[in-house]
Amino acid sequence: MSVKERKERERAERERLIVATARELAEQQGWDAVTTRRLAERIEYSQPVLYSHFRGKREIIGAVALEGATEMAAALRAATSASDGPRERVAALARAYLDFAEHNPAVYDALFQLDGGLAYAREDTPEPLKDAFAALLECLAEVAGDGVHPGLFTEVFWAALHGLATLTRAGRLLPEDAQPRVELLLERLAMA
Repeated sequence: MSVKERKERERAERERLIVATARELAEQQGWDAVTTRRLAERIEYSQPVLYSHFRGKREIIGAVALEGATEMAAALRAATSASDGPRERVAALARAYLDFAEHNPAVYDALFQLDGGLAYAREDTPEPLKDAFAALLECLAEVAGDGVHPGLFTEVFWAALHGLATLTRAGRLLPEDAQPRVELLLERLAMA
């Protein structure tokens, strides 16, 4: 291995360490606890080394969001591929989405609540974000209905899931009604 290849590998490993540490800290203590100083201490590198990878917290949030989008897409596809029939696939998609939001709150916030400097719903949207939307679209397009644009239907269904995830996390909805809410969503929106 050449010196250049070794340095590139070490740089990539440091970058993964920074992102993993930021994510871990955010999941444990919230994004307010994630500072470049604290990250530098935890990864045992100087702040200038951290800044050689990311210009600041905003870019770190963006990196966590991209990693999370990849994970979410995989979780959604795994859930829907294990289900038979359109209703079962949409129900599995909804459960997988809400489970992802519940079990990965800092990642979910990086994806949908915080400014990570990423472009959404534009031509220059990063591929992991496009792929996460595609994972929703693949399942929901089959139930959009005649004359309904599948992408638009997917956006509306996604917005409903996001609302449920956000309101549930904020304690604004009774947790015991989580399943009936999903059933109602499926009945009224996806299976109308």
